[in-house]
Amino acid sequence: MATDHGLRGKTVLITGAAGGIGQALARAFAAQGVRLMLLDRVDATNTLDLIRQNQTNAVRTAPTTVRAEPAEALSAICDLGDASQVAAIAEQVRQHWGALDVLVNNAGTEYPTPLDDNAPDAMDRWASLLDNNVTSMVRLTQALLPLLPRGASVINQSSIWGRIGVAGFSAYAASKHAVVGLTRSLALELGPRGIRVNAVCPGWIRTEAALRSLTALALEQGLSEAEVEREILSRQAVPEMLTPADIAGVFLFLASTDARSLTGQCLVASHGEVMA
Repeated sequence: MATDHGLRGKTVLITGAAGGIGQALARAFAAQGVRLMLLDRVDATNTLDLIRQNQTNAVRTAPTTVRAEPAEALSAICDLGDASQVAAIAEQVRQHWGALDVLVNNAGTEYPTPLDDNAPDAMDRWASLLDNNVTSMVRLTQALLPLLPRGASVINQSSIWGRIGVAGFSAYAASKHAVVGLTRSLALELGPRGIRVNAVCPGWIRTEAALRSLTALALEQGLSEAEVEREILSRQAVPEMLTPADIAGVFLFLASTDARSLTGQCLVASHGEVMA
């Protein structure tokens, strides 16, 4: 049985919800009985199907004394780089629910940007990654701000690479450092409204995006992927690769009133690879 974080009936919006961490977050929040809006640039129907299956299984296995209250879950395709699409999402949330209690800015992009890349589109790719990972958060948060009541929680996805430098991934690392600065600045700006803003800095999570980066590092270093993974795990206090489900509880905690004293914080979830 999932731990009750007191979120039942809250309205939650999650970006990048079609797979990876976003999908795990959607399933975790749905299990709390929230009203859920899932966004991605591709169809997130697969995530909705998993949520509905989980709810069906929960009803079948629940004691007869427990009343099952399935989460209301909706999904929409949205390019967060398009202001008109973002505005349409904000209007949809307003029409459906009138307010938004939790905003999870999870969407992001990850790919190498080595400094010696002289391709004609190299700087365009650099700038695009910054827009995808940082500016899109600002664009969506700004559009949804009128719907965030006192007590609302904004949770931004950063990374341990927002705490360290990584050769060959300067744009991604810079974007995740920027998310940390954005989080702290918005915490100060929105604090007087009673809105908390925090970030999560995951370590290596077994997702398609992370594994592509692992492959890129292996090619750069002339090592096998298995060797690079062993080297990564050797830096962790707990030498195990995390899964998306492993960090969902951190987001649930930050969304809950148990975390009401926390704002402007960047919680590192990396099995001890980064301890700062």
